[in-house]
Amino acid sequence: MKLSLITINFNNKDGLKKTIDSVVAQTFKDFEWIVIDGGSTDGSRELLEQYADHFAYWVSEPDHGIYNAMNKGIDHAHGEYLQFLNSGDWLNAPTTLQELFATPLDGDIVYGDQDYYEGNRLVESRKHPDALSLKYLYEWSLGHSSSFIKRELLAETHYNENYRIVSDWEFFLKKALDNKTFVHRPITVGCFDMSGISMANQELLHKERDSVVESLLPQCVRNDFEVIDRLESRLQAYDVQMDKQLQEVCQYRSKKKLNRKLLNLYLRIVKLIG
Repeated sequence: MKLSLITINFNNKDGLKKTIDSVVAQTFKDFEWIVIDGGSTDGSRELLEQYADHFAYWVSEPDHGIYNAMNKGIDHAHGEYLQFLNSGDWLNAPTTLQELFATPLDGDIVYGDQDYYEGNRLVESRKHPDALSLKYLYEWSLGHSSSFIKRELLAETHYNENYRIVSDWEFFLKKALDNKTFVHRPITVGCFDMSGISMANQELLHKERDSVVESLLPQCVRNDFEVIDRLESRLQAYDVQMDKQLQEVCQYRSKKKLNRKLLNLYLRIVKLIG
């Protein structure tokens, strides 16, 4: 079996229904679906009972948080790849998985693109680069609902339950440092509901991210990233200034003034790169 799709939920019946609808509608059927509910009391359990025939395994019982629930799902998974589509998140279209698996997956971690929503409003469509850099993962992350992870990578270690929010990000950083292969599929796979815990608790998010960075990345690497950030900011500011200069040049009608303006612009470029 190519895919184990894992959904976790706790007292999010409406979000769970949205997730269920998107998975049931998939034209691709060669996957098992595992649902871990944290003992919800809002009707989620009854909803799961209604759709039980669609699940390879499901349970509703107390757990110790998001990553404990994800790890329970990992323990019951049999697919070559794992995908985490948590309650409230949904697949972009009924043909999403069919389109993705039309070509065999190749890589330790295969990642697609992801849309971010606030309610029904699209906030951002994140298009990830084909070639990941450590700095990109340091600044951003891959969407867990749009990533397909070889099961053995998580079966070996599981997610770190010491964090409440950033363990999936920590996992991606660790695997990049372990030189695992990341393969991009330019397909919008998952749609992420931004009302979750990571968006609601920014202070904890930044605290946990700082802890991960300090534990995984040497200070010299973090220093390099800060230098690159400053250079990128300066280059962006210079590009804006150059745009203004070019606009002014285009406004000149006098050939003499135009030549003088172009000469000054040329000298500035030479000074910058020379």
